[in-house]
Amino acid sequence: MPALIDLRRRIKSVQNTQQITQAMKTVSTAKFKKAQRSVLEARPYWHTFPSFLHRAILGREGNSLPLLAEREEQKAIVVVITSDKGLCGALNSNLLERAEAFIAQKSQTCDLRLVLIGKKAALFFKRFNYPIEEAYSELSHSLTQEKLDRLARFLIREYTLLRTDAVYAVYNEFKSILAPRITLYKLLPVEVKKKEPVDGERKEEWHAGLPPDWDPEAERYLATILPLYIINEIAHFFYESVAAEHAARMMAMENATKNAQDLIEDLTLGLNKIRQASITRELLEIITAVEALAKK
Repeated sequence: MPALIDLRRRIKSVQNTQQITQAMKTVSTAKFKKAQRSVLEARPYWHTFPSFLHRAILGREGNSLPLLAEREEQKAIVVVITSDKGLCGALNSNLLERAEAFIAQKSQTCDLRLVLIGKKAALFFKRFNYPIEEAYSELSHSLTQEKLDRLARFLIREYTLLRTDAVYAVYNEFKSILAPRITLYKLLPVEVKKKEPVDGERKEEWHAGLPPDWDPEAERYLATILPLYIINEIAHFFYESVAAEHAARMMAMENATKNAQDLIEDLTLGLNKIRQASITRELLEIITAVEALAKK
């Protein structure tokens, strides 16, 4: 009988946990849909801006823009973006493992400083000796655009004043509900992707992709556009990470709900077997007693 009581209590406990995971899945689904809509609406702008910028860079005549100046990497800043909360599967652990491996390798050749967004990143790198320049460890999911702009301007200022030679970002890019992609991106200096003709491409098609002549000159465009590009990319990284977080938590809570249901079914089956065995034993005792009385 105590076994039956223990099983009933455990089933009740798992049912309560299942209700919690189901509620968390519902909340995560609503947040994910909002984040996904924001990301999908902004992606055409995010993905078109770099292409336009690279065409402007290829068309410039001067070489005086500090954000394009490539230097030997003796100092670098790494921006790591995670979530504040857990219960989202291996989203944070996989990203932190990749970021730590990159930082450990990079620290052998240059001095590193970290900019951490998310409580998970702040707690993880707290045990290392890397200098932390900025840490947004509370409510990072509700960072305002003003704070993101301030962070981008800080990175621009550090690079312009020669306090760093490169800026890298490590974040989760939302690709699908099942598979976020860990992305390592070199933000500064802005790299120029020169277009070269490939095999099978006609010359006239390649020339059609060459940069146009800018009026006024491309240098003046770039002086205004490059800071906007950095601000745009920081927002891009952050909102992609938020969408990936909600998608991962939604899937984790769905799996937890299914696992709880499977556990409840297994426990119920075990409970029924114990009850059936108890009933069978009682019937055998009654039949044995009746037969004994009949013999007398």
